[in-house]
Amino acid sequence: MTINLRSSNKILAKAAIILFFFWVIALILLTRPLLNSPQNDIGADVLQRLSKAMSELDSLKERNQELQWILSNFTNEALSGNIKEDVVERLRATLVDKIGGLPINFGGLEKKQSGPSKEYEVKRRGIYKGVQELWYFVNQELEKLKKKGPELISTDLSNLIQEVISSGKEHEAVILNDVQDLSSMEGHDSWRAAEARSLSDLVQRRFHYLQNPADCSKARKLICNLNKSCGYGCQIHHTAYCFIVAYATKRTMILNSKKWRYHRGGWEKVFLPVSETCTDPSGLDRSNWPGTHETQVVELPIVDMLSPRPPYLPLAIPLDLSERMIRLHGDPQVWWIGQFMKYLLRYQPETQTMLDEAKENMNFRRPIVGVHVRRTDKVGTEAAFHSIDEYMFHVADYFNKLDMKQKVEVRRVYLASDDPSVIPEAKKKYPNYEFLGDVSIAKGAAVATRYTDSSLRGILIDIHMLAHSDHLVCTFSSQVCRLAYEIMQTLHPDASHKFKSLDDIYYYGGQGPHQQVAIYPHKSARPGEISFELGDVLGIAGNHWDGFSKGVNERTKQAGLYPSFKAIDKYHIVDLPSYSEVSSN
Repeated sequence: MTINLRSSNKILAKAAIILFFFWVIALILLTRPLLNSPQNDIGADVLQRLSKAMSELDSLKERNQELQWILSNFTNEALSGNIKEDVVERLRATLVDKIGGLPINFGGLEKKQSGPSKEYEVKRRGIYKGVQELWYFVNQELEKLKKKGPELISTDLSNLIQEVISSGKEHEAVILNDVQDLSSMEGHDSWRAAEARSLSDLVQRRFHYLQNPADCSKARKLICNLNKSCGYGCQIHHTAYCFIVAYATKRTMILNSKKWRYHRGGWEKVFLPVSETCTDPSGLDRSNWPGTHETQVVELPIVDMLSPRPPYLPLAIPLDLSERMIRLHGDPQVWWIGQFMKYLLRYQPETQTMLDEAKENMNFRRPIVGVHVRRTDKVGTEAAFHSIDEYMFHVADYFNKLDMKQKVEVRRVYLASDDPSVIPEAKKKYPNYEFLGDVSIAKGAAVATRYTDSSLRGILIDIHMLAHSDHLVCTFSSQVCRLAYEIMQTLHPDASHKFKSLDDIYYYGGQGPHQQVAIYPHKSARPGEISFELGDVLGIAGNHWDGFSKGVNERTKQAGLYPSFKAIDKYHIVDLPSYSEVSSN
Protein backbone atom coordinates (compact mmCIF):
# COMPACT_ATOMS: atom_id res chain seq x y z
CA MET A 1 0.00 0.00 0.00
CA THR A 2 1.29 3.46 -0.89
CA ILE A 3 0.28 6.87 0.26
CA ASN A 4 1.20 10.28 -1.13
CA LEU A 5 2.32 13.41 0.65
CA ARG A 6 -1.18 14.89 0.48
CA SER A 7 -2.55 12.02 2.56
CA SER A 8 0.22 12.50 5.12
CA ASN A 9 -0.59 16.20 5.35
CA LYS A 10 -4.23 15.35 5.94
CA ILE A 11 -3.29 13.11 8.85
CA LEU A 12 -1.16 15.86 10.37
CA ALA A 13 -3.99 18.33 9.93
CA LYS A 14 -6.47 16.05 11.61
CA ALA A 15 -4.06 15.43 14.45
CA ALA A 16 -3.70 19.19 14.90
CA ILE A 17 -7.50 19.51 15.09
CA ILE A 18 -7.59 16.86 17.80
CA LEU A 19 -4.93 18.69 19.81
CA PHE A 20 -6.80 21.96 19.37
CA PHE A 21 -9.93 20.22 20.65
CA PHE A 22 -8.11 19.23 23.86
CA TRP A 23 -6.70 22.74 24.23
CA VAL A 24 -10.21 24.20 24.06
CA ILE A 25 -11.38 21.76 26.73
CA ALA A 26 -8.48 22.83 28.93
CA LEU A 27 -9.43 26.51 28.55
CA ILE A 28 -13.02 25.70 29.46
CA LEU A 29 -11.81 23.90 32.56
CA LEU A 30 -9.75 26.96 33.48
CA THR A 31 -12.36 29.63 32.85
CA ARG A 32 -15.57 27.98 33.99
CA PRO A 33 -14.84 28.24 37.75
CA LEU A 34 -13.83 31.91 37.37
CA LEU A 35 -17.22 32.62 35.78
CA ASN A 36 -19.36 30.53 38.09
CA SER A 37 -17.71 30.57 41.59
CA PRO A 38 -18.80 33.10 44.26
CA GLN A 39 -16.29 35.89 44.99
CA ASN A 40 -15.46 34.72 48.52
CA ASP A 41 -14.58 31.19 47.29
CA ILE A 42 -12.27 32.20 44.43
CA GLY A 43 -8.97 32.05 46.31
CA ALA A 44 -8.46 28.47 47.40
CA ASP A 45 -10.84 26.95 44.82
CA VAL A 46 -9.19 28.65 41.84
CA LEU A 47 -5.70 27.77 43.01
CA GLN A 48 -6.75 24.16 43.40
CA ARG A 49 -8.34 24.05 39.94
CA LEU A 50 -5.41 25.88 38.34
CA SER A 51 -3.03 23.35 39.82
CA LYS A 52 -5.16 20.51 38.44
CA ALA A 53 -5.43 22.17 35.01
CA MET A 54 -1.66 22.71 34.85
CA SER A 55 -1.18 19.04 35.62
CA GLU A 56 -3.56 18.11 32.81
CA LEU A 57 -1.76 20.48 30.43
CA ASP A 58 1.55 18.82 31.27
CA SER A 59 -0.04 15.49 30.50
CA LEU A 60 -1.38 16.88 27.20
CA LYS A 61 2.08 18.16 26.36
CA GLU A 62 3.53 14.70 26.84
CA ARG A 63 0.80 13.18 24.68
CA ASN A 64 1.41 15.84 22.07
CA GLN A 65 5.11 14.98 21.95
CA GLU A 66 4.30 11.29 21.62
CA LEU A 67 1.76 12.02 18.89
CA GLN A 68 4.23 14.18 16.97
CA TRP A 69 6.81 11.39 17.19
CA ILE A 70 4.31 8.85 15.84
CA LEU A 71 3.18 11.11 13.02
CA SER A 72 6.76 12.00 12.10
CA ASN A 73 7.73 8.36 11.80
CA PHE A 74 4.57 7.53 9.87
CA THR A 75 5.17 10.43 7.46
CA ASN A 76 8.72 9.24 6.78
CA GLU A 77 7.45 5.77 5.96
CA ALA A 78 4.66 7.24 3.83
CA LEU A 79 7.10 9.29 1.80
CA SER A 80 9.17 6.17 1.18
CA GLY A 81 6.14 4.61 -0.53
CA ASN A 82 6.42 1.39 1.47
CA ILE A 83 3.59 1.65 3.96
CA LYS A 84 2.27 -1.77 4.89
CA GLU A 85 -1.24 -2.56 6.05
CA ASP A 86 -0.13 -3.63 9.52
CA VAL A 87 1.67 -0.28 9.97
CA VAL A 88 -1.57 1.56 9.28
CA GLU A 89 -3.48 -0.60 11.74
CA ARG A 90 -0.82 -0.16 14.46
CA LEU A 91 -0.87 3.60 13.99
CA ARG A 92 -4.65 3.66 14.19
CA ALA A 93 -4.68 1.60 17.40
CA THR A 94 -1.89 3.68 18.98
CA LEU A 95 -3.60 6.98 18.22
CA VAL A 96 -6.92 5.76 19.55
CA ASP A 97 -5.17 4.74 22.78
CA LYS A 98 -3.24 8.01 23.09
CA ILE A 99 -6.20 10.34 22.62
CA GLY A 100 -8.62 8.48 24.83
CA GLY A 101 -10.62 6.37 22.41
CA LEU A 102 -11.67 9.05 19.90
CA PRO A 103 -12.26 7.50 16.44
CA ILE A 104 -9.53 8.08 13.87
CA ASN A 105 -10.27 8.36 10.15
CA PHE A 106 -7.30 8.38 7.79
CA GLY A 107 -9.21 10.11 5.01
CA GLY A 108 -9.99 7.00 3.00
CA LEU A 109 -6.80 5.04 3.83
CA GLU A 110 -8.33 1.68 4.70
CA LYS A 111 -7.04 -1.83 4.94
CA LYS A 112 -8.65 -2.53 1.57
CA GLN A 113 -9.37 0.36 -0.76
CA SER A 114 -12.73 -0.41 -2.34
CA GLY A 115 -13.06 2.98 -3.97
CA PRO A 116 -15.91 5.48 -3.75
CA SER A 117 -19.53 4.39 -3.87
CA LYS A 118 -21.53 4.57 -7.09
CA GLU A 119 -23.74 7.23 -5.52
CA TYR A 120 -20.69 9.36 -4.67
CA GLU A 121 -19.30 9.14 -8.19
CA VAL A 122 -22.64 9.92 -9.83
CA LYS A 123 -23.22 12.90 -7.52
CA ARG A 124 -19.68 14.24 -8.04
CA ARG A 125 -20.04 14.14 -11.80
CA GLY A 126 -23.53 15.62 -11.46
CA ILE A 127 -22.11 18.64 -9.59
CA TYR A 128 -19.53 19.17 -12.34
CA LYS A 129 -22.19 19.08 -15.07
CA GLY A 130 -24.52 21.21 -12.97
CA VAL A 131 -21.96 23.99 -12.64
CA GLN A 132 -21.36 23.87 -16.39
CA GLU A 133 -25.06 24.10 -17.17
CA LEU A 134 -25.48 26.97 -14.69
CA TRP A 135 -22.74 28.93 -16.42
CA TYR A 136 -24.12 28.14 -19.87
CA PHE A 137 -27.41 29.69 -18.77
CA VAL A 138 -25.99 32.76 -16.98
CA ASN A 139 -23.49 33.49 -19.74
CA GLN A 140 -26.10 33.20 -22.49
CA GLU A 141 -28.60 35.43 -20.70
CA LEU A 142 -25.97 38.10 -20.04
CA GLU A 143 -24.82 37.98 -23.66
CA LYS A 144 -28.41 38.44 -24.80
CA LEU A 145 -28.78 41.43 -22.50
CA LYS A 146 -25.53 42.96 -23.73
CA LYS A 147 -26.72 42.71 -27.35
CA LYS A 148 -30.01 44.54 -26.73
CA GLY A 149 -28.55 47.66 -28.32
CA PRO A 150 -27.80 51.24 -27.23
CA GLU A 151 -31.48 52.13 -27.23
CA LEU A 152 -32.09 49.70 -24.37
CA ILE A 153 -28.76 49.46 -22.62
CA SER A 154 -26.07 52.05 -21.93
CA THR A 155 -22.39 51.61 -22.72
CA ASP A 156 -21.55 51.64 -19.02
CA LEU A 157 -24.05 48.87 -18.31
CA SER A 158 -22.76 46.88 -21.27
CA ASN A 159 -19.22 47.15 -19.92
CA LEU A 160 -20.44 46.12 -16.48
CA ILE A 161 -22.14 43.06 -17.94
CA GLN A 162 -18.89 42.11 -19.67
CA GLU A 163 -17.05 42.42 -16.36
CA VAL A 164 -19.64 40.13 -14.76
CA ILE A 165 -19.20 37.61 -17.58
CA SER A 166 -15.42 37.65 -17.24
CA SER A 167 -15.52 37.36 -13.46
CA GLY A 168 -18.19 34.67 -13.62
CA LYS A 169 -16.09 32.67 -16.03
CA GLU A 170 -13.21 32.69 -13.54
CA HIS A 171 -15.56 31.56 -10.77
CA GLU A 172 -16.76 28.70 -12.95
CA ALA A 173 -13.19 27.69 -13.74
CA VAL A 174 -12.19 27.65 -10.06
CA ILE A 175 -15.23 25.59 -9.03
CA LEU A 176 -14.73 23.05 -11.83
CA ASN A 177 -11.04 22.78 -11.00
CA ASP A 178 -11.95 22.20 -7.35
CA VAL A 179 -14.42 19.48 -8.30
CA GLN A 180 -11.74 17.80 -10.40
CA ASP A 181 -9.28 18.05 -7.51
CA LEU A 182 -11.93 16.52 -5.25
CA SER A 183 -12.05 13.48 -7.52
CA SER A 184 -8.35 12.77 -6.90
CA MET A 185 -8.54 13.03 -3.11
CA GLU A 186 -8.81 10.12 -0.71
CA GLY A 187 -6.87 7.88 -3.12
CA HIS A 188 -9.84 7.49 -5.48
CA ASP A 189 -7.82 8.19 -8.64
CA SER A 190 -5.78 5.04 -8.13
CA TRP A 191 -8.99 3.07 -7.67
CA ARG A 192 -10.46 4.51 -10.88
CA ALA A 193 -7.36 3.63 -12.87
CA ALA A 194 -7.30 0.09 -11.48
CA GLU A 195 -11.05 -0.39 -12.00
CA ALA A 196 -10.86 0.94 -15.57
CA ARG A 197 -8.10 -1.54 -16.39
CA SER A 198 -9.90 -4.42 -14.71
CA LEU A 199 -13.24 -3.77 -16.37
CA SER A 200 -11.74 -3.18 -19.80
CA ASP A 201 -9.56 -6.29 -19.54
CA LEU A 202 -12.63 -8.37 -18.70
CA VAL A 203 -14.54 -7.07 -21.73
CA GLN A 204 -11.55 -7.55 -24.05
CA ARG A 205 -11.12 -11.15 -22.85
CA ARG A 206 -14.77 -11.78 -23.64
CA PHE A 207 -14.29 -10.37 -27.14
CA HIS A 208 -11.25 -12.56 -27.71
CA TYR A 209 -13.14 -15.65 -26.52
CA LEU A 210 -16.08 -14.87 -28.82
CA GLN A 211 -13.89 -14.19 -31.84
CA ASN A 212 -11.66 -17.25 -31.43
CA PRO A 213 -13.87 -20.33 -31.06
CA ALA A 214 -12.21 -23.69 -30.51
CA ASP A 215 -13.81 -25.11 -33.66
CA CYS A 216 -14.64 -22.59 -36.39
CA SER A 217 -16.51 -25.19 -38.45
CA LYS A 218 -19.09 -25.55 -35.68
CA ALA A 219 -19.18 -21.94 -34.48
CA ARG A 220 -22.30 -19.82 -34.88
CA LYS A 221 -21.34 -16.90 -37.12
CA LEU A 222 -22.46 -13.40 -38.03
CA ILE A 223 -21.40 -12.03 -41.42
CA CYS A 224 -20.61 -8.31 -41.59
CA ASN A 225 -20.00 -6.84 -45.05
CA LEU A 226 -17.78 -3.77 -45.01
CA ASN A 227 -19.42 -2.27 -48.06
CA LYS A 228 -21.50 0.58 -46.72
CA SER A 229 -21.33 3.55 -49.05
CA CYS A 230 -20.12 6.25 -46.67
CA GLY A 231 -17.00 7.84 -45.19
CA TYR A 232 -14.34 6.29 -42.94
CA GLY A 233 -15.96 7.13 -39.61
CA CYS A 234 -19.29 5.80 -40.82
CA GLN A 235 -17.73 2.51 -41.99
CA ILE A 236 -15.94 2.00 -38.67
CA HIS A 237 -19.21 2.61 -36.84
CA HIS A 238 -20.91 0.09 -39.16
CA THR A 239 -18.28 -2.51 -38.21
CA ALA A 240 -18.74 -1.78 -34.51
CA TYR A 241 -22.52 -2.14 -34.86
CA CYS A 242 -21.96 -5.61 -36.38
CA PHE A 243 -19.67 -6.51 -33.48
CA ILE A 244 -22.25 -5.36 -30.91
CA VAL A 245 -24.85 -7.66 -32.51
CA ALA A 246 -22.31 -10.50 -32.56
CA TYR A 247 -21.58 -10.03 -28.84
CA ALA A 248 -25.28 -9.94 -27.95
CA THR A 249 -26.06 -13.10 -29.93
CA LYS A 250 -22.83 -14.95 -29.02
CA ARG A 251 -21.89 -15.29 -32.68
CA THR A 252 -18.34 -14.98 -34.03
CA MET A 253 -18.22 -11.98 -36.36
CA ILE A 254 -16.81 -12.71 -39.80
CA LEU A 255 -15.77 -9.41 -41.39
CA ASN A 256 -15.94 -9.46 -45.18
CA SER A 257 -13.64 -6.59 -46.15
CA LYS A 258 -12.39 -7.63 -49.58
CA LYS A 259 -12.05 -4.62 -51.88
CA TRP A 260 -12.68 -2.26 -48.98
CA ARG A 261 -13.05 1.22 -50.39
CA TYR A 262 -10.33 2.60 -48.09
CA HIS A 263 -7.88 -0.22 -48.79
CA ARG A 264 -8.30 -2.79 -51.53
CA GLY A 265 -6.26 -5.26 -49.51
CA GLY A 266 -8.93 -5.32 -46.84
CA TRP A 267 -9.21 -4.64 -43.11
CA GLU A 268 -6.18 -6.75 -42.19
CA LYS A 269 -3.83 -4.49 -44.13
CA VAL A 270 -4.47 -1.74 -41.58
CA PHE A 271 -5.74 -3.45 -38.43
CA LEU A 272 -5.17 -6.82 -36.79
CA PRO A 273 -7.63 -9.51 -37.89
CA VAL A 274 -10.85 -9.55 -35.85
CA SER A 275 -10.23 -13.30 -35.37
CA GLU A 276 -7.07 -15.36 -35.19
CA THR A 277 -8.79 -18.73 -35.70
CA CYS A 278 -12.09 -18.21 -37.50
CA THR A 279 -12.33 -16.43 -40.85
CA ASP A 280 -14.31 -18.98 -42.87
CA PRO A 281 -17.85 -17.66 -43.54
CA SER A 282 -19.27 -21.08 -44.50
CA GLY A 283 -21.61 -23.22 -42.42
CA LEU A 284 -24.27 -25.92 -42.53
CA ASP A 285 -27.04 -23.39 -43.15
CA ARG A 286 -27.27 -19.68 -43.84
CA SER A 287 -29.91 -17.01 -43.43
CA ASN A 288 -30.41 -13.28 -43.61
CA TRP A 289 -31.10 -11.44 -40.36
CA PRO A 290 -32.55 -12.46 -37.94
CA GLY A 291 -32.50 -16.21 -38.67
CA THR A 292 -33.00 -18.48 -35.67
CA HIS A 293 -30.80 -19.46 -32.75
CA GLU A 294 -29.99 -22.70 -34.53
CA THR A 295 -29.03 -21.04 -37.83
CA GLN A 296 -25.26 -21.39 -38.07
CA VAL A 297 -24.55 -18.41 -40.34
CA VAL A 298 -26.56 -15.17 -40.24
CA GLU A 299 -25.84 -12.28 -42.61
CA LEU A 300 -26.38 -8.80 -41.16
CA PRO A 301 -27.67 -5.83 -43.18
CA ILE A 302 -26.67 -2.21 -42.61
CA VAL A 303 -28.30 -0.75 -39.53
CA ASP A 304 -30.66 1.37 -41.62
CA MET A 305 -32.26 -1.82 -43.01
CA LEU A 306 -32.25 -3.83 -39.79
CA SER A 307 -35.64 -5.41 -39.07
CA PRO A 308 -36.64 -6.45 -36.49
CA ARG A 309 -34.53 -4.12 -34.38
CA PRO A 310 -33.09 -5.79 -31.27
CA PRO A 311 -33.12 -4.00 -27.88
CA TYR A 312 -29.33 -4.07 -27.44
CA LEU A 313 -28.37 -1.55 -30.12
CA PRO A 314 -26.62 1.60 -28.86
CA LEU A 315 -27.09 3.29 -26.51
CA ALA A 316 -27.84 0.10 -24.53
CA ILE A 317 -25.42 -1.21 -21.90
CA PRO A 318 -25.16 -4.78 -20.52
CA LEU A 319 -26.92 -5.61 -17.27
CA ASP A 320 -24.13 -7.72 -15.78
CA LEU A 321 -21.58 -4.88 -16.08
CA SER A 322 -23.89 -1.89 -15.68
CA GLU A 323 -23.24 -1.20 -11.98
CA ARG A 324 -19.49 -1.10 -12.49
CA MET A 325 -19.79 0.98 -15.65
CA ILE A 326 -22.10 3.57 -14.08
CA ARG A 327 -19.87 3.82 -11.04
CA LEU A 328 -16.72 4.25 -13.12
CA HIS A 329 -17.78 6.43 -16.02
CA GLY A 330 -19.76 9.61 -16.60
CA ASP A 331 -21.22 8.22 -19.83
CA PRO A 332 -21.22 4.41 -19.61
CA GLN A 333 -22.98 4.24 -22.98
CA VAL A 334 -20.00 5.71 -24.84
CA TRP A 335 -17.55 3.73 -22.66
CA TRP A 336 -19.23 0.53 -23.84
CA ILE A 337 -18.97 1.54 -27.51
CA GLY A 338 -15.35 2.55 -26.91
CA GLN A 339 -14.55 -1.01 -25.83
CA PHE A 340 -15.67 -2.37 -29.19
CA MET A 341 -13.48 0.24 -30.88
CA LYS A 342 -10.55 -0.78 -28.69
CA TYR A 343 -10.75 -4.36 -29.90
CA LEU A 344 -11.49 -3.59 -33.55
CA LEU A 345 -8.92 -0.81 -34.04
CA ARG A 346 -5.82 -2.72 -32.97
CA TYR A 347 -3.21 -1.52 -35.42
CA GLN A 348 -0.95 -3.65 -37.53
CA PRO A 349 2.72 -3.01 -36.55
CA GLU A 350 3.28 -1.01 -39.75
CA THR A 351 0.27 1.19 -39.01
CA GLN A 352 1.39 1.75 -35.42
CA THR A 353 4.88 2.68 -36.57
CA MET A 354 3.46 5.17 -39.07
CA LEU A 355 1.36 6.83 -36.36
CA ASP A 356 4.23 6.93 -33.86
CA GLU A 357 6.52 8.56 -36.42
CA ALA A 358 3.86 11.10 -37.37
CA LYS A 359 3.37 11.97 -33.71
CA GLU A 360 7.07 12.47 -33.17
CA ASN A 361 7.67 14.43 -36.38
CA MET A 362 4.96 16.97 -35.60
CA ASN A 363 6.15 17.41 -31.99
CA PHE A 364 2.86 16.25 -30.51
CA ARG A 365 3.19 17.27 -26.85
CA ARG A 366 0.83 17.90 -23.94
CA PRO A 367 -1.07 19.91 -23.04
CA ILE A 368 -2.87 19.91 -26.37
CA VAL A 369 -6.42 20.42 -27.58
CA GLY A 370 -7.70 18.48 -30.57
CA VAL A 371 -9.92 20.46 -32.94
CA HIS A 372 -11.85 18.93 -35.80
CA VAL A 373 -13.46 21.31 -38.30
CA ARG A 374 -15.88 19.45 -40.56
CA ARG A 375 -16.85 21.20 -43.78
CA THR A 376 -17.38 20.08 -47.43
CA ASP A 377 -20.14 17.45 -47.72
CA LYS A 378 -21.58 18.09 -44.25
CA VAL A 379 -22.20 21.83 -44.39
CA GLY A 380 -25.70 22.72 -45.48
CA THR A 381 -26.98 19.16 -45.22
CA GLU A 382 -26.25 17.49 -41.88
CA ALA A 383 -24.51 20.37 -40.13
CA ALA A 384 -24.26 24.15 -40.03
CA PHE A 385 -21.15 26.15 -40.87
CA HIS A 386 -18.99 27.03 -37.86
CA SER A 387 -16.17 29.53 -38.13
CA ILE A 388 -12.72 28.81 -36.72
CA ASP A 389 -13.41 31.52 -34.13
CA GLU A 390 -16.20 29.42 -32.61
CA TYR A 391 -13.84 26.49 -32.12
CA MET A 392 -11.02 28.65 -30.79
CA PHE A 393 -13.31 30.29 -28.23
CA HIS A 394 -13.59 26.92 -26.50
CA VAL A 395 -9.91 26.12 -26.99
CA ALA A 396 -9.06 29.37 -25.18
CA ASP A 397 -11.57 28.49 -22.47
CA TYR A 398 -9.84 25.16 -21.87
CA PHE A 399 -6.36 26.70 -21.65
CA ASN A 400 -7.58 29.56 -19.44
CA LYS A 401 -8.94 27.05 -16.92
CA LEU A 402 -5.76 25.00 -17.10
CA ASP A 403 -3.64 28.13 -16.66
CA MET A 404 -5.31 28.73 -13.28
CA LYS A 405 -3.86 25.41 -12.07
CA GLN A 406 -0.52 25.28 -13.86
CA LYS A 407 1.62 27.47 -16.07
CA VAL A 408 0.91 26.70 -19.72
CA GLU A 409 4.05 27.50 -21.69
CA VAL A 410 2.66 26.66 -25.13
CA ARG A 411 -0.99 26.64 -26.15
CA ARG A 412 -0.82 23.74 -28.57
CA VAL A 413 -3.66 22.67 -30.89
CA TYR A 414 -3.93 19.70 -33.21
CA LEU A 415 -6.15 20.96 -36.04
CA ALA A 416 -7.83 18.48 -38.37
CA SER A 417 -10.16 19.42 -41.20
CA ASP A 418 -11.34 18.43 -44.66
CA ASP A 419 -10.95 22.08 -45.70
CA PRO A 420 -7.32 22.98 -46.60
CA SER A 421 -7.92 26.66 -45.90
CA VAL A 422 -8.65 26.15 -42.20
CA ILE A 423 -5.08 25.60 -40.96
CA PRO A 424 -3.55 28.69 -42.64
CA GLU A 425 -6.52 30.78 -41.45
CA ALA A 426 -6.09 29.59 -37.86
CA LYS A 427 -2.34 30.28 -37.88
CA LYS A 428 -2.92 33.79 -39.17
CA LYS A 429 -5.72 34.68 -36.76
CA TYR A 430 -4.20 33.09 -33.64
CA PRO A 431 -0.42 33.62 -33.70
CA ASN A 432 -0.16 32.92 -29.95
CA TYR A 433 -1.10 29.29 -30.51
CA GLU A 434 1.01 26.50 -31.94
CA PHE A 435 -1.01 24.60 -34.53
CA LEU A 436 -0.15 21.04 -35.51
CA GLY A 437 -1.72 19.58 -38.61
CA ASP A 438 -1.11 18.88 -42.25
CA VAL A 439 -2.76 20.72 -45.13
CA SER A 440 -2.14 17.72 -47.39
CA ILE A 441 -4.29 15.59 -45.07
CA ALA A 442 -7.09 18.12 -45.41
CA LYS A 443 -6.80 17.96 -49.20
CA GLY A 444 -6.96 14.17 -49.12
CA ALA A 445 -10.10 14.27 -46.96
CA ALA A 446 -12.07 15.99 -49.71
CA VAL A 447 -14.85 13.91 -51.26
CA ALA A 448 -13.09 13.56 -54.63
CA THR A 449 -9.90 12.06 -53.12
CA ARG A 450 -11.34 10.36 -50.06
CA TYR A 451 -10.76 6.71 -51.06
CA THR A 452 -7.01 6.73 -51.65
CA ASP A 453 -4.04 5.34 -49.70
CA SER A 454 -2.87 8.85 -48.80
CA SER A 455 -6.38 9.76 -47.65
CA LEU A 456 -6.54 6.67 -45.43
CA ARG A 457 -3.17 7.55 -43.91
CA GLY A 458 -4.40 11.08 -43.25
CA ILE A 459 -7.66 10.07 -41.57
CA LEU A 460 -5.84 7.52 -39.40
CA ILE A 461 -3.41 10.22 -38.24
CA ASP A 462 -6.17 12.77 -37.61
CA ILE A 463 -8.33 10.46 -35.52
CA HIS A 464 -5.33 9.12 -33.59
CA MET A 465 -4.12 12.62 -32.68
CA LEU A 466 -7.60 13.90 -31.84
CA ALA A 467 -8.24 10.93 -29.55
CA HIS A 468 -4.88 11.37 -27.80
CA SER A 469 -5.45 15.08 -27.14
CA ASP A 470 -6.29 16.31 -23.64
CA HIS A 471 -9.53 17.90 -24.78
CA LEU A 472 -11.64 17.69 -27.94
CA VAL A 473 -13.46 20.58 -29.64
CA CYS A 474 -15.56 19.54 -32.63
CA THR A 475 -19.08 18.88 -33.88
CA PHE A 476 -20.73 15.63 -32.84
CA SER A 477 -22.65 15.70 -36.11
CA SER A 478 -19.36 14.39 -37.56
CA GLN A 479 -18.62 10.65 -37.48
CA VAL A 480 -14.89 11.43 -37.25
CA CYS A 481 -15.43 13.57 -34.17
CA ARG A 482 -17.54 10.94 -32.44
CA LEU A 483 -15.08 8.18 -33.32
CA ALA A 484 -12.19 10.16 -31.82
CA TYR A 485 -14.28 10.73 -28.69
CA GLU A 486 -15.09 7.00 -28.41
CA ILE A 487 -11.42 6.04 -28.73
CA MET A 488 -10.53 8.71 -26.16
CA GLN A 489 -12.63 6.81 -23.60
CA THR A 490 -10.28 3.83 -23.86
CA LEU A 491 -7.26 5.97 -22.96
CA HIS A 492 -8.55 7.32 -19.61
CA PRO A 493 -10.60 5.95 -16.74
CA ASP A 494 -13.27 8.54 -17.57
CA ALA A 495 -12.96 11.00 -20.46
CA SER A 496 -16.69 11.73 -20.68
CA HIS A 497 -16.14 15.44 -19.90
CA LYS A 498 -13.13 15.99 -22.18
CA PHE A 499 -15.04 17.53 -25.06
CA LYS A 500 -16.98 20.50 -26.35
CA SER A 501 -19.39 19.93 -29.22
CA LEU A 502 -20.57 22.96 -31.17
CA ASP A 503 -23.77 21.24 -32.23
CA ASP A 504 -25.15 17.83 -31.27
CA ILE A 505 -24.92 15.80 -28.12
CA TYR A 506 -23.26 12.41 -28.53
CA TYR A 507 -25.22 9.87 -30.54
CA TYR A 508 -24.61 6.67 -32.49
CA GLY A 509 -26.01 6.29 -36.00
CA GLY A 510 -29.04 4.00 -35.93
CA GLN A 511 -29.27 4.13 -32.13
CA GLY A 512 -32.37 3.49 -30.08
CA PRO A 513 -34.12 6.28 -28.16
CA HIS A 514 -31.97 8.53 -25.99
CA GLN A 515 -33.96 9.24 -22.87
CA GLN A 516 -33.54 11.28 -19.72
CA VAL A 517 -35.46 11.22 -16.46
CA ALA A 518 -36.55 14.32 -14.55
CA ILE A 519 -34.87 14.58 -11.14
CA TYR A 520 -36.66 17.85 -10.34
CA PRO A 521 -40.12 19.06 -11.41
CA HIS A 522 -40.37 22.00 -13.77
CA LYS A 523 -43.12 24.48 -14.59
CA SER A 524 -42.87 26.19 -17.95
CA ALA A 525 -41.74 29.80 -17.38
CA ARG A 526 -41.31 31.16 -20.90
CA PRO A 527 -42.56 30.47 -24.44
CA GLY A 528 -41.19 27.27 -25.94
CA GLU A 529 -40.60 25.53 -22.61
CA ILE A 530 -42.25 22.32 -21.45
CA SER A 531 -43.39 21.30 -17.99
CA PHE A 532 -42.76 18.00 -16.27
CA GLU A 533 -43.03 16.24 -12.95
CA LEU A 534 -40.43 14.38 -10.93
CA GLY A 535 -39.74 11.05 -12.62
CA ASP A 536 -41.10 11.98 -16.05
CA VAL A 537 -39.21 10.42 -18.95
CA LEU A 538 -37.92 12.91 -21.52
CA GLY A 539 -36.80 12.03 -25.02
CA ILE A 540 -33.80 14.32 -25.53
CA ALA A 541 -33.13 15.68 -29.01
CA GLY A 542 -30.21 17.96 -28.18
CA ASN A 543 -28.51 20.35 -25.80
CA HIS A 544 -28.47 24.03 -26.80
CA TRP A 545 -25.48 24.65 -24.49
CA ASP A 546 -27.27 27.65 -22.98
CA GLY A 547 -28.72 25.91 -19.93
CA PHE A 548 -31.55 24.30 -21.91
CA SER A 549 -32.05 21.03 -23.75
CA LYS A 550 -34.64 20.18 -26.35
CA GLY A 551 -36.91 17.18 -26.04
CA VAL A 552 -40.36 15.74 -25.51
CA ASN A 553 -42.14 14.76 -22.32
CA GLU A 554 -43.16 11.19 -23.09
CA ARG A 555 -46.02 11.36 -20.61
CA THR A 556 -47.66 14.56 -21.87
CA LYS A 557 -46.24 14.41 -25.44
CA GLN A 558 -45.34 18.09 -25.06
CA ALA A 559 -42.20 19.07 -27.02
CA GLY A 560 -39.90 22.01 -26.35
CA LEU A 561 -37.06 23.30 -24.17
CA TYR A 562 -36.33 22.33 -20.58
CA PRO A 563 -33.56 23.19 -18.05
CA SER A 564 -30.75 20.71 -18.65
CA PHE A 565 -29.83 20.43 -14.96
CA LYS A 566 -33.25 19.08 -14.03
CA ALA A 567 -32.79 15.78 -15.89
CA ILE A 568 -30.19 13.02 -16.11
CA ASP A 569 -29.63 10.19 -18.58
CA LYS A 570 -31.91 7.19 -18.26
CA TYR A 571 -29.72 4.22 -19.10
CA HIS A 572 -31.12 1.50 -21.32
CA ILE A 573 -29.88 -1.61 -19.52
CA VAL A 574 -30.37 -4.94 -21.29
CA ASP A 575 -29.67 -8.51 -20.27
CA LEU A 576 -26.82 -9.68 -22.52
CA PRO A 577 -24.73 -12.86 -22.30
CA SER A 578 -22.39 -12.76 -19.31
CA TYR A 579 -19.81 -15.10 -20.84
CA SER A 580 -19.35 -17.33 -17.81
CA GLU A 581 -16.67 -19.19 -19.79
CA VAL A 582 -14.38 -16.17 -19.32
CA SER A 583 -12.81 -15.63 -15.91
CA SER A 584 -13.87 -12.38 -14.23
CA ASN A 585 -10.49 -12.03 -12.48
